[in-house]
Amino acid sequence: MANLVAFALFGMDKRRARLGLRRLSERTLLLWALAGGSAGALVGRRLFRHKTRKQPFSTLLWLIVAVQAMAAAAWAMR
Repeated sequence: MANLVAFALFGMDKRRARLGLRRLSERTLLLWALAGGSAGALVGRRLFRHKTRKQPFSTLLWLIVAVQAMAAAAWAMR
């Protein structure tokens, strides 16, 4: 569910940016990634070509992905 929400939020924010409307905060996008939506965030980011060069957003998103991947690997090896 978090992946679907994160994906949709990236699309919605991109649309709002193109229309000149009020944007979602980067914090909101990152919190949804942190809440388990990192895969959806990465797919949405790529598909909508949104926030691909924005720093430190990009670094923080990849850090979230790395931490979640390490947590999943640690859980799988127990």
